[in-house]
Amino acid sequence: MTLVKVHPFQGPSFTFFNRIKRALWQCVWFFLFRPTPPQMHLWRCWLLRCFGACIAPHCYVYSDVQIWAPWHLTMHEHSMLGRGVVCYSMAAVSIGKRVVVSWGARLCTGSHDYESENFQLFSEPIVIGNDVWICAEAFIGPGISIGTGSVIGARSVVTRDQPAWMVCAGNPCRPLKPRRPPSYAQFWSISFQFSYIIFYIAKF
Repeated sequence: MTLVKVHPFQGPSFTFFNRIKRALWQCVWFFLFRPTPPQMHLWRCWLLRCFGACIAPHCYVYSDVQIWAPWHLTMHEHSMLGRGVVCYSMAAVSIGKRVVVSWGARLCTGSHDYESENFQLFSEPIVIGNDVWICAEAFIGPGISIGTGSVIGARSVVTRDQPAWMVCAGNPCRPLKPRRPPSYAQFWSISFQFSYIIFYIAKF
């Protein structure tokens, strides 16, 4: 993100080029992306690549997904952005392999500093590891890292990093219980074992 004004009340916060680029993307999204049927994932991924997104093969992005700046989006193999997802990509959003971001989830890299007298705008990247499920209408805030294999429960509000191979939920979101790695994993990962031990030590 490139800010051109320190004080947001004095004018636009972004460069003229940034605003033109986003306006062009909005036109493409409205006429060529949004009206497409659900099956046209290849077409929508191609459009995102045309605007600088790094989209690996076999990714799925539904037509009503809203992406603020595609050039800040990275998706690895077999990941999906479900219906109604909002990707507020003022900063980088990195999505690992085999990730499901479910209906209506929010990936929000931008916010305002509430301790600033002018509510200064800022952004921080979001990193989502492999084999993660972000459930329906969950909110992922700026600067958050979601560990490999985590499940973020429906309508959770994630304001801090979440550990690997844990089921996490709530407002604010917190780890609830370990999650066993899926069947294609040949053995329990070290990160899972560590999370499992820490979780049960904490219970006592």
